[in-house]
Amino acid sequence: MKRIWIGVGLVLLAGCGAETTTSPPRKKARADVVALVASVRDAGVQGLELEVQPLRDPQVEDLRHRAEAQEAAGDYADAAASLDQALALVPGDPDLLQWKAELALLRRVWSQAEALANQSYGNGPKLGGLCRRNWLTIHHARRLAGNADGAAVARRQVDACTVAPPVRM
Repeated sequence: MKRIWIGVGLVLLAGCGAETTTSPPRKKARADVVALVASVRDAGVQGLELEVQPLRDPQVEDLRHRAEAQEAAGDYADAAASLDQALALVPGDPDLLQWKAELALLRRVWSQAEALANQSYGNGPKLGGLCRRNWLTIHHARRLAGNADGAAVARRQVDACTVAPPVRM
């Protein structure tokens, strides 16, 4: 009888030690990337600049709305595919490229996020909100890929995207 209780005790102890929970760290990691992308998007609206937005093609607008819904549902790959369709209509659009770079951050594809943000910067304005989003995306992609020096350079570029307004007297 004593052997049975020892066996039961060992089974219970083994069961306690075998249980591992991986869900909380994964959820926290996912939340960290979502917060990171939110900070990138916030950087785009912090400035005092006047930004001119071109009129958009209605078909591109529909694809943008679809991508927004897909991203909100956490379906980042389909959102990127919708943006690819929009980019086929307006090749090289810097806003769409930057959005796709942010989706790459959400999918943890650091090299793609950096490449798309660089392409967006090359096609877009060199000042203002989009410029800040470009460089902040590049900063995060480099930092998360382990390139601390490159990340520091990109971080300094973020501040260069904002031009102080003239002093009026």
